[in-house]
Amino acid sequence: MTQEPALRCSVEWLGDHIEVIDQTLLPEQQQYRRIDTVDGVVDAIRRMVVRGAPTIGACGAFGVVLGLQHTVSSDLPSAIASLEIVADTIVAARPTAVDLPWAVRRTAAAARSAASGKEMAARAEKEALAIQAEGRESCRLIGEYGRGELAGVTKILTHCNTGRLATSGWGTALGVVYAKATAGEPIEVLVSETRPLLQGARLTAWELSAAGIPVTLITDSMSGAAMAAGRVEAVVVGCDRVTRNGDTANKIGTYTHAVLARAHGIPFYVAGPLTTFDPDINSGAEIVIEQRPASEVLSCGGYRTAASVPVWNPAFDVTPADLITAFITDRGILRPPFVESIARVLEEVRV
Repeated sequence: MTQEPALRCSVEWLGDHIEVIDQTLLPEQQQYRRIDTVDGVVDAIRRMVVRGAPTIGACGAFGVVLGLQHTVSSDLPSAIASLEIVADTIVAARPTAVDLPWAVRRTAAAARSAASGKEMAARAEKEALAIQAEGRESCRLIGEYGRGELAGVTKILTHCNTGRLATSGWGTALGVVYAKATAGEPIEVLVSETRPLLQGARLTAWELSAAGIPVTLITDSMSGAAMAAGRVEAVVVGCDRVTRNGDTANKIGTYTHAVLARAHGIPFYVAGPLTTFDPDINSGAEIVIEQRPASEVLSCGGYRTAASVPVWNPAFDVTPADLITAFITDRGILRPPFVESIARVLEEVRV
């Protein structure tokens, strides 16, 4: 039986400020930080104090509320102009994950429906809280659909962090793990380090261990050997943006695991809410991939580990749709051909 990790929601709204767990300090320190300005929100997202596509979205939505609370003008046109600046500033913090612009734009739209500048913040707050609550329910549904899809699977490999730290609920890919464990089904998780920032080692391994779920840590380059040794029955990862044809942007290293899974005949699943599906992008070639600072690769844990050479450090890679077995979503399992299944479920949501 699993136990809850010693962890509150990764993003909490407290009426006039946001409280977040600083994910850059885990696992050594579990420290919560107060954010009470839009600049603070942007800084937290950029420095990955807050990370994980759904968590970034929720934080961005509450950032809109903060911006409106600090808007001095009660004149509606002036307040709307300030709102647009706030929204654009937050959206620009990280370009790849689609949840951030989705949540920010939705919250801003709710604010614009107000009859006065004073009412805008209240409407934005209500919408941001709704986004967070919906995210929690999405995680529950993903977990249950994934549990059904992976019935009988006991050995899962995952990459990066997709659990309570990265979402408003129990997670996406890790939500499947939690659902299986909570149902009493045997489950073992193989976690890749996720270099260069080690979200798998620092966050996922800590989170699963705290929950009492059997977890083993490997370096990213060990996944092929682990598959060949029979230690992996399925790969389940999260997603930051899914295109109309099923191409998927996720944490750098995901593509490698997908190729290795195909070579070993192992199913490769992507778990995420429909908010992560982008109907405006046709394929992965159109996804803007964020480039991170060279220092993340040249150093580790504050220590210099490499020579002074040029660095290429994309935060994400794109896994082609033909390497993905299925998507585990909050609306069920989406199977190939993804152009059809994704279009169908997105149309159902719009209706």
